[in-house]
Amino acid sequence: MSLPDQRTLVEKRRLPRIRVDRSDLIVSVGYLALAVTVLSGQWRNTQSGYLIKSGQDQTMWEWFFAVTAHSVAHLQNPLGTNLQNFPAGVNMMANTAMFGVGVPLTPVTLLFGPTVTFVLVLTLGLSTTALAWYWLISRELVDSRFAAAIGGLFCGFAPAMISHANAHPNFVALTLLPIIAGLLIRLARRGETEKGKPRRRIRDAVALGLLVATQIALGEEPLLIFALAFGLFAVVYYLHTPRTGLRALRTLLPTVALAAVITLMLTEIPLWWQFFGPQSYRSIDHGPVGNDLKAIVQFPSESLGGIFAPGQYVAINDTEQNAYFGWPLLLLLAVTVVWLWRQRVVRAAVAVMAVFGVLSLGAVATFGKQPTGIELPWRWAEKIPLLNSVLETRLTMAAVPAIAVVLALATDRALAAWKRSASDPTPLAWFAALTMALLPLVPTILPVVERPPTPEFFADATVRNFVDDGSVVMVPPPWPPDARALRWQADANFGFPLAGGYFVGPIVATKKGIYGPEIRPTAGLLVRAQDTGVVPAIDDTTRAQAREDLEFWQADVLVLPPSRNSAVLRSTVTQLLGTEPKPVDDVWLWDVRALR
Repeated sequence: MSLPDQRTLVEKRRLPRIRVDRSDLIVSVGYLALAVTVLSGQWRNTQSGYLIKSGQDQTMWEWFFAVTAHSVAHLQNPLGTNLQNFPAGVNMMANTAMFGVGVPLTPVTLLFGPTVTFVLVLTLGLSTTALAWYWLISRELVDSRFAAAIGGLFCGFAPAMISHANAHPNFVALTLLPIIAGLLIRLARRGETEKGKPRRRIRDAVALGLLVATQIALGEEPLLIFALAFGLFAVVYYLHTPRTGLRALRTLLPTVALAAVITLMLTEIPLWWQFFGPQSYRSIDHGPVGNDLKAIVQFPSESLGGIFAPGQYVAINDTEQNAYFGWPLLLLLAVTVVWLWRQRVVRAAVAVMAVFGVLSLGAVATFGKQPTGIELPWRWAEKIPLLNSVLETRLTMAAVPAIAVVLALATDRALAAWKRSASDPTPLAWFAALTMALLPLVPTILPVVERPPTPEFFADATVRNFVDDGSVVMVPPPWPPDARALRWQADANFGFPLAGGYFVGPIVATKKGIYGPEIRPTAGLLVRAQDTGVVPAIDDTTRAQAREDLEFWQADVLVLPPSRNSAVLRSTVTQLLGTEPKPVDDVWLWDVRALR
């Protein structure tokens, strides 16, 4: 073989070059820059900065990432731990610990700390979710990359996404959902025209199974909402051509069934642990947490509209502003839907918006936090297993990609009209209206405050000198309104377990899920003492109960850090135990190992 022939053979065997479209690159960088800007306050201070609107959720999530890294580094089972809620422990799978990022980012957590992991997941979650929806819209729905960029921008930075970026990475890192949608769309389209080949079917099923299993490791609640919304979208989309839909369904079902088997094989152990393992629970009752009707037309607090035109505060909390689309966007959508109604995609998107919008209102409609007495479909839907653990306010998030689709299609049509005739007023009218609708929703930088430093007693690991095989009981024990002790435990490199904590666990008698541990009488007494600033009445009964609770917690030491009403707490514990504390570093402690 001659030399030229050899060169030709080598060139033929080379893999095709990966080409990155310039517009895709620009969009990707833009999304990432916006995400970094939104979270820039936290990025500037990853040592002691704290997203104030997260409540105690940032502390909880940082603890999840930290304890996952600790378990991986020490070759321990990450699915459960007794480092808080000692001795019963915590079912990590039932607490959305996000092993899908917590495990692979273990080196980041160990090297730079859980705050860096937390803000990194939020930043990449916002930007890659936007990018993934941009990819799907640009490849499946529109010709214009600019129109797709508008759709992706709304998906990644909608009010609900920015609200959850304060505290809930599992509702921000939604990158895989549009990828799953894209795969299902391609499978359905293939089924409309041809029968799936066995080899291709296996390949597609493996890909789908891996994607779904990974999403389960990132967040099950978003996956459930997405699956229901995508199913509704598909049904409405094929209503006009039912035979085509049935043909696609027949081809799709074997692949989806095989993918379900693969998913179950990959997630069998974690899912068993979640639903049947230690500290599992059947469901969790959140109470009435539907969207207020006012929330749909108002602007979110972390936006330009929220600054200049704030409305009545009707959200559950700052991390659950899941609607807040603003009246200008809703008005634009109404007009646009009429304009594009003949498109099947638009009709399917409208169905998703309407159904999930109504479901998100809860069992009874409220207006301005006042019940209207109007019963809604969620009253019956919330009785369905799995759905009964979903916060109904979050169902509005299914409308986000549906809105994005309508905006992208309208933008694409406007740009096409502009290409046909530069004098056509439609594009100018559309972009003016789009700007007016989206400008009030432009997110602002999420506010960050300085968190108090970790007490030296924990920071320098002095605590280990007072712990054998029992727990540390904080005064009062950590619980959902005050979970700072979880941060202190992580800073002490998990050298001791904690009584109490912030997690979701079961009520022993009913297996219903609750936030935090079942409150022991002594824990409740200490919380009341701190809240009221008054030493409660202490008698032999309360002293006996305190001894019983300390035995339940297998307590080695009680620790009183610098806190509100610390003098009252110190006096209360002293009277309960009959012994004075001793100062160690910057805390007061009672060594109770001799009582066990």
